[in-house]
Amino acid sequence: MAKILVIVPFALDQAGVQRRRDQLRAVELEPGSEFHFQPVKAGPTSFMSPHDWSLMDLAIFEAGINAQEDGFDAVCIDTMSDSGMAALRSMLDIPVVSPGRASMLFALTLGSKFSVLAQWKPSIVRYKKAIPEWGLSNQCASVRSFDVEPAFDTLMDGKEDSVFPKMLDICMQCVEQDGADVVILGSTTMHQAAAWLAERLPVPLINPGPLTYKLVETMLALKLTHSRACYPKPLVPKVEMIHAMLDAAARVDAK
Repeated sequence: MAKILVIVPFALDQAGVQRRRDQLRAVELEPGSEFHFQPVKAGPTSFMSPHDWSLMDLAIFEAGINAQEDGFDAVCIDTMSDSGMAALRSMLDIPVVSPGRASMLFALTLGSKFSVLAQWKPSIVRYKKAIPEWGLSNQCASVRSFDVEPAFDTLMDGKEDSVFPKMLDICMQCVEQDGADVVILGSTTMHQAAAWLAERLPVPLINPGPLTYKLVETMLALKLTHSRACYPKPLVPKVEMIHAMLDAAARVDAK
């Protein structure tokens, strides 16, 4: 029995977390896998600037820092930004998987060029920063936006008829104009559109959240985890300080 923590990158209520948990329906998982979805205590309300990225790094780090001690066998991070992944890998021996770079590398097992579908224009700067940092500029055909402001709690509920066709149109531009062999949903907040798009696209579509669930299962089956040569442990861990910071942040947000 594998117990896997999925960290939701926003401080959502139960209904918001359930919309994230619905990603489990998109993939066939091992009967013995248990996925537990947990939101962060506090963090940014959006995700469009370095201010937001820094807060999310810390929020996700705090949410997962005790995962191994709490009996989890692995951690998935539910955001394409890979926020908090490096810090958690430095603290945990169990596998920690996030979908950003993993989705792009997996796309290159299916084709030679990928495009990323962004939700709206302010989010493109994050992809433009991350893709060169990950050494994938030459393999990225494009990053395009369908320009609809994201709702991180309700996702795309009630917007299917108006938004899904816009997404398909931009995906087709990625394929026909940019030369993408594979299209990647640029956020786990888009997962509700994945099946609809996949049925209509002439190239593979990667749904990043479910991909991480299978990657974690694979890593556990192969008894693999991240390299200590790349992610060394801290000399003096500050776990209590980190928890205190997020506890204080949650109190501020509650006011």
